[in-house]
Amino acid sequence: MSVVEGREAAGDAAERRREQTGWVWYDWANSVFPTSVITVFGALYLTAVATEAARVDVARNGPNACPLDAEGNRDKLRDCDISVFGLEFPAGSLWGYLLAFATVIQVLIVPLMGAIADRTQNKKRMLGAFAFGGAATVALMALVAGDNWGLGVLLFVLGNIGYGTSVAIYYSFIPDIATADERDGLSARGWAFGYLGSGLALLLQLVIYQFRDSLGISEGDSARLAFLISGVWWAAFTLIPLSRLRRHQAPHGTEHGGSVVTGGFRELRDTLRAARAYPLTLAFLGTYLIYTDGIATVANVSAQYGSEELGFANDVLITTILIVQFVAFFGGVLHGLVARRLGAKKTIMLSLCVWVVVIGAAYFVPPGEPLQFYALAAGIGLVLGGTNALSRSLFSQLVPKGKEAQYFSVYEVGERATSWMGPLLFALMAQLTGSYRPAIISLVIFFVVGLVLLYFVPVRKAIRAVGNPEPSVL
Repeated sequence: MSVVEGREAAGDAAERRREQTGWVWYDWANSVFPTSVITVFGALYLTAVATEAARVDVARNGPNACPLDAEGNRDKLRDCDISVFGLEFPAGSLWGYLLAFATVIQVLIVPLMGAIADRTQNKKRMLGAFAFGGAATVALMALVAGDNWGLGVLLFVLGNIGYGTSVAIYYSFIPDIATADERDGLSARGWAFGYLGSGLALLLQLVIYQFRDSLGISEGDSARLAFLISGVWWAAFTLIPLSRLRRHQAPHGTEHGGSVVTGGFRELRDTLRAARAYPLTLAFLGTYLIYTDGIATVANVSAQYGSEELGFANDVLITTILIVQFVAFFGGVLHGLVARRLGAKKTIMLSLCVWVVVIGAAYFVPPGEPLQFYALAAGIGLVLGGTNALSRSLFSQLVPKGKEAQYFSVYEVGERATSWMGPLLFALMAQLTGSYRPAIISLVIFFVVGLVLLYFVPVRKAIRAVGNPEPSVL
């Protein structure tokens, strides 16, 4: 290599590191949405607002608006109906139905937006538009008050679209800014930073919530302030990746204006047809969707397991959430280091084995023993971010060049579209056995099946099939 070539290579590496440093900050920025908005404050606050709407309905229409329960009481207003477009359902069911509806909307919109991003190669501009749009709607959720749950539903759906689309486009930058050997470390670093950022934001919000009386604000005010903080946090830190990411590919089409959408449909149609030529890529995607459903279910039901089966109070559950967030930072970094030696596939398989051990341990945690529950949370945090981070980087190796945003759109919405299997199994086992212990241990099946299927996916062959360079270790 000549001196000039050496300088050019060094310059390219420096520019790549600069983009990578900016890229990881979007994990930091957007992770506040699934953590604070979905997991903590959205579920609690919108349910409370819907319950208030049920109370208003009872006051307006009399006792018949909410029948007596089995004990002859009318105190459980979450069981009273609210209505939308003529459909009636209990106020307490709003959040579950909202998550399902928001997921369906994502499935319809995100792949098309991914196709448009690939065709126009305006990925940076689209990332900013959907990120800022999602952040704005989250911040506006601070206006939801009283019994106005309809506004909250609309804003949450828009925020969810912004989050899902921006994340799919964000993932698609990985092949552009990292070599085959750099992707595992980059993805793990981003996921780790995401948990650290969302953990710090959640800690700030929970401090405000815990000391709301001293601050002279109500419980509802603290939740609305959490929405405002989340929106500002998301938007402010998005400025960092937008200042560093660049366009790396030429546009696939020449459409402008409204014809861009038509071109996007055409791009998506062609990609779906061509995807059949890459069965190994689809095999990995299907395997990932199985074990990630187990991961998401464990994360989502752990608080319920701690509350209903183990009898822990809210302060223990809040502490548990924070432990998971901050341990996940170290877990993500650790997975990146291990992958450097073993490769992504072997590290994911090792991580899935740890998941089996952690869930098995959850079955034996005795009631009223918070230290053991905290240890369990640390175990979850250790593998929570790293498993998904390496799956993200490994999938980036299996995607045909120029189709990154579309494939990652399918990756993102597929994860959400199949996320009903784990909760369904958990609920069914709890109903059949009358205990959450068999329900939690039943989730092992997702990790065992995922582990076995991943073992048989020849990922190096899959990388060659799509024409991408192979990493040195895999």
